[in-house]
Amino acid sequence: MMKRMILAAALAGISTGALAADLLSHKAAPVLEPVSAPYQPFTWGGLYVGVNGGYTYGALSNSNFANIDTGLVGGALGYNLQMGQLVLGAEGDIGYAMGYKDHQFDAGSNQIKLGWLTTERLRLGFAEDRALFYVTGGYAGVQTRSTVNDNLGNTYKEDHWRSGGALGGGIEYAFSSNISAKAEYLWAPVQSKTYWAGTPDAETNSLSLSIARAGLNYKF
Repeated sequence: MMKRMILAAALAGISTGALAADLLSHKAAPVLEPVSAPYQPFTWGGLYVGVNGGYTYGALSNSNFANIDTGLVGGALGYNLQMGQLVLGAEGDIGYAMGYKDHQFDAGSNQIKLGWLTTERLRLGFAEDRALFYVTGGYAGVQTRSTVNDNLGNTYKEDHWRSGGALGGGIEYAFSSNISAKAEYLWAPVQSKTYWAGTPDAETNSLSLSIARAGLNYKF
């Protein structure tokens, strides 16, 4: 009788251990928490190229020429350096004005056209993540092509390159790490020039440009 009890207890112990081992072997695998990538703030720093288009208005004074307004298309190249929210940059652009203005005056008729236009400027900006607000200033130069036909039957043509300064500001927004869009305004007063010197139609006029344009940039 005693032997049977001992044998039964041993068998019960073996069964309990096997059951416990079986339960442990079917324990659910631990759930691993996903590891999120560290946040990478957007930076404006680096080299970029862009295209732009817009409108320019040329205001002339002391002149028989009419003020001129015309469309403008061009491209730009620039570089930014970001320190915290402060963005320092340099940008150069070149564009071409597509219109001209004819005008009748007392002594005959004339025409003025704006051709190539360029600015080379520094930019100082304040970044709010993907939005950049900036002011800018530097050099501006524009080509003017002019013709006059006076009542005496004379025709004169002159081309001039007029240099001056540019001052303005704008806003730029980055849609991705590489693509951004901008809108800006520049005021560019350029040097006075004398036209038709030594003729009855001679004049010395001054010119200032108002440039409003939008563009797309690609940052490398």
